Amino acid sequence: MSEFEAIEKVRMGGLREEEDWEALLDSVLAAFDCPTGTVHTASSAEGPLILQAQRGIPEELMGVVTEIPMGKGIAGAAAANRDAVQLCNLQEDLGGVANPDARKTEVSGSLAVPMLDGEELKGVLGIGKFEPYEFGEEETEKLWAVAEMVARMTT
Repeated sequence: MSEFEAIEKVRMGGLREEEDWEALLDSVLAAFDCPTGTVHTASSAEGPLILQAQRGIPEELMGVVTEIPMGKGIAGAAAANRDAVQLCNLQEDLGGVANPDARKTEVSGSLAVPMLDGEELKGVLGIGKFEPYEFGEEETEKLWAVAEMVARMTT
């Protein structure tokens, strides 16, 4: 299966159920060789962001990541700024955007990009690795492309 074949399957069927979001996230994580990630949708242009799928988030943090205010944390900053947010080593540097509780995920390298349909915010797609990691320009552009495709699939 090609790296985005599963994403294409989801695209053909739409994103209507929890299983669809989970399949999408699993495909993205496999494509980027990441063990952890989240997909949040935007309830409105002002937020909050609502969790649709996650992998690797500790149960103790679910209350924090289920609903994220606009501008708060990595996903909230990506949504508010309509730009990618990357942290090479979350365990060492919160980058001025991450909540200290984010360290409990044990994620080091992280990348979050807004899901934009034109100018309309549809959500945020985030991926992470447990080791320090800086996502390259090509990887970042690829995640932007996936996020844009997902944004067009959301209603």
